[in-house]
Amino acid sequence: MANIIRKLRPQRGWTQDQLAEFAGINVRSVQRIERGADASLETLKAMAAVFEVDLASLQNGAALMETLSSIAQDEKEASEYVKGVREFYSHVFLYAVFAIVFPSAFGGKFGFDHQKVQMMMLALAGWGVVVAIHGLVAYEVIRILGPKWERALIERRIGRSL
Repeated sequence: MANIIRKLRPQRGWTQDQLAEFAGINVRSVQRIERGADASLETLKAMAAVFEVDLASLQNGAALMETLSSIAQDEKEASEYVKGVREFYSHVFLYAVFAIVFPSAFGGKFGFDHQKVQMMMLALAGWGVVVAIHGLVAYEVIRILGPKWERALIERRIGRSL
């Protein structure tokens, strides 16, 4: 149980003093529990209430830690997904600005002729394809090099599952 409290408290960003205050117990009790001392039933109930878990989960730390680990993994995967979508939107914005600004600047400085326009349109079309692929990857329509692929590669490298 000490291991559970030592992990739950920092996950919430609490100090030992804050945990003691929230649970209505002495800070020395928190320190003793984190060092491995047994706690009274009342102290355990107070801790379970503060961490919003049932008493049995707090006493059976392995199951609770596994649940917390899977929640943390889900949050990490969701964060990676949002990061990918944000990067895609940044890419779309950059493409749009370039597609609007570059032709007018290029044409004003050098003049338009048929061959220059074709080259410019070909370059923008190629970049547009890259932006489209980026969007498909960001929204996981195409699952290339995503978090699941990374996890599988890590597991293969270390020779065990995470």
